[in-house]
This record gives sequence, structure tokens and C-alpha cells, in this order.
Amino acid sequence: MRRSRKVKILATLGPASDDAATIRRLFEAGADVFRINMSHADHDTMRRLVGVIRGIEAEAERPIGILADLQGPKLRVGKFAKGAVELKPGQIFTLDDDPAPGTTKRVNLPHPEILRSVRPGERLLIDVGKLQLRCEETDGASLRCVVVSGTKISDRKGVSLPDTDLPVGALTEKDRRDLDAALAAGVDWIALSFIQRPEDLAEARKVARGRALLMAKIEKPQAVLRLPEIIELSDALMVARGDLGVEMPIEAVPGIQKQITRACRRAGKPVVVATQMLESMISAPVPTRAEVSDVSIAVFEGADAIMLSAESAAGQYPVEAVAMMNRIAVQVERDPTYPSIINAQRTEPEATSADAISLASRQIAETLKLSAIVTPPGCGLPANDRCCRSWRSRRWWKRRAGCRWSGARIAWSARTRTIRRTWSTAPAASPSARASPPPASASSSPQASPSAHRARPTCCASPMSAPTARAASDRKPDLPVTA
Repeated sequence: MRRSRKVKILATLGPASDDAATIRRLFEAGADVFRINMSHADHDTMRRLVGVIRGIEAEAERPIGILADLQGPKLRVGKFAKGAVELKPGQIFTLDDDPAPGTTKRVNLPHPEILRSVRPGERLLIDVGKLQLRCEETDGASLRCVVVSGTKISDRKGVSLPDTDLPVGALTEKDRRDLDAALAAGVDWIALSFIQRPEDLAEARKVARGRALLMAKIEKPQAVLRLPEIIELSDALMVARGDLGVEMPIEAVPGIQKQITRACRRAGKPVVVATQMLESMISAPVPTRAEVSDVSIAVFEGADAIMLSAESAAGQYPVEAVAMMNRIAVQVERDPTYPSIINAQRTEPEATSADAISLASRQIAETLKLSAIVTPPGCGLPANDRCCRSWRSRRWWKRRAGCRWSGARIAWSARTRTIRRTWSTAPAASPSARASPPPASASSSPQASPSAHRARPTCCASPMSAPTARAASDRKPDLPVTA
């Protein structure tokens, strides 16, 4: 099954889409990667979904990626005697370690790390920012706060700390169990929630040991401040605009989205734009004009993937939402202004042989109007993860990012697993293919733009893990094709 676009679509699975028939329809509508949200899925459900997806993959003879999204640390207040209370701006409200039911004066906060870490002047956002508190005094066991805005608080509402750097890692005990189960099930990607610092990736990397790639979700101000370091240590990034818009001024989110997207493009790392992209399609068969513009801007900016959350997981129109996102992406990439916008962000080549060769290859391909650039694993090793790591360490493929061209970039591998991880080159054959030689020639595709030709090769796709593959195609996933 062919896709008439480069950008990939992630669809979250949930109650509205967790049966085999609906998953198949989502794939046929345009989903390239399926996200399993471990906040809501237990291990049995996760394993069942992986099995269903792999079955569809085998029948369709096209690799399908699977992303397991770990919950991360969830901070919540305790319960109230009456379930909820009304507060007034300016009043004093205390969060403490007393497990007694809450009142209009106080409530339990069962997280001693917060009580020890928050300092006077720092903000606490309750229930995705509907209630904002400011800490006035702290003694290590309680936080005496003033209500800044909002009036209601109820049982077990979430707490966000935009100004506080918590001395805790990104993995909870639940996350560690979920990570082990996801790796055993054979997922391709692990998304880490509420990353604050580069060190948060270390534990997951140690556990994964190359069995899956790591995607850092950027949703905290602390992560934005240390973005270059996080990009360097992760395999991909997600712009998680939901929590990011809670912990940072909402008007700053569009600019941060562009900064993250461009930083990832420069570094040769895939970037996913997520959250509320087609939110109205949870309950309506068509999106708003503003939502269509939101999706198109992400594609115009050069995002490698765009994601549906509740739209496909719990909405009334999951298949229609994927189909709509597919149509928007196809239309954007056919727009005459799209190539100029993408190429305007091209990274200048460095004075290295790798950059010189890749720049020359792009110029030759464009001058001769070639259909594709085909790259075999040239380091002399088998097309496996060892080869991928070797290439990545030399930054050979990363620096190809300055050499974008409009045709297809194709690499080949004997391993279906590495094809599933690919965001950048064209998945070219059935998942059952093994170690075929690279194609001698490629035919053009009627789906391509006037200046581009798409290949129909007879080999498997990239042996590269996602960050390497993305750089090989100039940080933009190419049109996935089948033999």
C-alpha cells in the first residue's frame, strides 16, 4: 500500500479503535505508526494490540511502526471530604503531607519530593491549569500557597510544576514494568513522558539496550531549556503541546514548536508534532478550519510526523480523522510553496568529505532528474543495528541533512525490524523480504510533484535506525512505497 506523502501519521489506539477491523481501517486510511498509551493500556491489552498490528503488517506487506508511550510521573492531590471545594482568588490554601481528607483550607499532597523541592514564589498548576497557586511559605512538610486564579479543586486532580526542577527521574515503578513488557512484545519506539534533563533518558536507554528507540516528549520548561542536550541523547522528539501549554504560557507554544522542529532538523533527528491537532473530530465528522491550518503548518515547517490522540483513541470518527489528516498532508506536500519553504531551512554543509559527497549526490540527482538515490550498507557490516550505530557515530548520515532533494532516498536492509523504525527513507518491500540486492533502476510515480520522481524498488528499506535514516533523507521522511 503506497502513501502519496512524506510525512508520517501516528494514530493513538484506544476504546474507539482497539479492535482488529478498526485498526485495519486506520492503516488503510493512512496511519503509518500506532501509539499505545500505557497510561490506559494494561500489559495484556498492549500485547494483543501488538499482535493485531503485526498481523495487519504481514497481510499488507508493508512495515508498520508501534510506539509505546510511558505514563511518566503523575503528580496528584489527595481526596476531599466532600469530593470538591470552592476557593477564592487571594485566599490561602495549603498542600501538606497530612492524609486526612481535604477542606477549603488544605489538602493532602502525597508527594514528599514536591513538598521538599518547591520554593516561595514558584507556581503550582492544578487540573491542567484551571487552578493556579503560588507558594508563599514552605517548611518541607507543607506548602502555604495563595490562590492566583481559578475557584474549584476536586479529588485526585493533577499537579504541574512549571517553575520547579524535581529531583526525580522520568521513570516510575509502573513505567519500568511497562517498559519491560513493551520491549518483550517487540515495540519499535518508547516515548518517555515529562523529561526534564538529558539524564532522564539514561535509565531507559540502559534497559532498552537497542531493542527499541527512545522518543523524548518535550512538555516541560526544564526540557526546553536543555533542548540541545536532550536532542543529542534521544533518537527522536515529540512536541507534546498539551502539557507544554499548561506549564508554559500558551501563547509561547507555537514558537517553541518551531524551535524544536528546526533544532531537530539541524541535528538529523525525527520530530513529531502532537496534541489537539484535529480535536473537534472527537465529536464531529469534519475539523475546524483552524485545525486544518494547524496540521498544515506542522507539515510546512518540516515535521517528520503528525499525531492523533483522543481523535483516534476515543473519538466518534477515528477513521475519518486519520483520512482527513492524510488528505491535509498530501495537499500540503503538493503545494507549490512547499519545496521552497523546506529548502529555505537547509543546513549549510560542513567542510567534510561526507557533506561534500552528499551535496554532490543531490545535485547530480536533481540535474539528471533521477528517480532515487539508493544507498546500500557501505560500512562492510551486515544491515543491522551495529551498522546503524557505526554510521551514526561518524555523523555521516546526519550531515546529509544539508543536501535535501525532491526525489526518493532508498536504503535497503534484510531486517524488517529496522524498516519499522525508519522515518525517512522509503519502505520498499514486504516485511517478509530478506537481503535482496538494491534495485538497478526505479520508475517514477504519478503521485509525485512535477520535479520529483518516486521509486518502485524491489528491495527492503533502510537499515538505519530512525535518527540515522532521517538524516539520510535530509530530515524528511520520504514516500513509503511497496514493491
